Amino acid sequence: MMGKDYYSILGLPKGASEDEIKKAYKKMALKYHPDKNKSPGAEDKFKEVAEAYDVLCDKDKKEIYDKYGEDGLKRGGGGGGGGPGNFYTFTGDPHEMFKDFFRGADDSKFFFGGGGPGRGSQSFFGGGHEDMDVDDLFGFGSQRTGHGGPAGFSQFNTSSHGMGGGRKRQDPPIQRDLQVSLEEIYNGTQKKMKIKRKILNADGRTTRQEDKVLTIDVKKGWKAGTKITFPKEGDQTPNNIPADIVFVIKNKPHQVYVRDGSDIKYKAKITLKEALCGTEIRIPTIDGQVLPVNIKGVTKPTTVKRIPGHGLPLPKQPTKCGDLVVEFDICFPDHLSPEANRKMAQYLP
Repeated sequence: MMGKDYYSILGLPKGASEDEIKKAYKKMALKYHPDKNKSPGAEDKFKEVAEAYDVLCDKDKKEIYDKYGEDGLKRGGGGGGGGPGNFYTFTGDPHEMFKDFFRGADDSKFFFGGGGPGRGSQSFFGGGHEDMDVDDLFGFGSQRTGHGGPAGFSQFNTSSHGMGGGRKRQDPPIQRDLQVSLEEIYNGTQKKMKIKRKILNADGRTTRQEDKVLTIDVKKGWKAGTKITFPKEGDQTPNNIPADIVFVIKNKPHQVYVRDGSDIKYKAKITLKEALCGTEIRIPTIDGQVLPVNIKGVTKPTTVKRIPGHGLPLPKQPTKCGDLVVEFDICFPDHLSPEANRKMAQYLP
């Protein structure tokens, strides 16, 4: 056999089984990983191990290599015109191959300070946010996708190219808050988010980045905590089932109102005189109206007035709305003149 002896690089006899090849790669990759092995030549050996595994874990490449050797493989098979004619050159990233192989395994944290190369894909959502057609969209930044949970080396995710031998596991859901204003809850709206994610190429092994716009139709009256799920829109790798992306509705703080289910609360400021003698106040509504409200009798700090039908749409009956609940903030004077104090003492019970 001419050229490199890939079996020898992995410490294997020719004809080793798929399982033996995987185990050997795991052992040699851990041994020569540059984050662990600082000896001269470790980086080159790490790359050589990756190339050997890239060939031997692929059925077609392995068949050509076993028949024609490395020179034949890189000439397209046979050297004399025979063979499939696919010219092989190792173009993979040894570090990405290592991450993909150990994705989901706790042991990888040995090199990466607890995060582990399989703990996430920092390229999933681009850094920062991109506004689309609304003014309050947010980005996920460089959040990690959170691949896998506690798992031993025997529990790797799998692919058709031998990076494991069992069933693929889906990455945990990626959950993020979606801030929505009360006006958007009242009217309904559409949110759009441009994301970046990894997509598998046709070879089933390498990946590329893809931009995609996720459209979220926010329905009238949706409650905080409502979840919108985009199945399997996470990063794709040879070894995983992509994570679901889950948006959770959160109420954006409002300058005027506080949400209470389908009701909205409004704090009206009145003077002590108005609280004792009555008055008319004007209450703004979520849909832009202004309602005159007569306040008769004594208004206490605990007094509440409800204006039916001027709250938010009911989630299950969006043609009906909750109430606008008016609470009162009574402004007391900082001081009273002697005359006012005398009169107050005379007339108040």
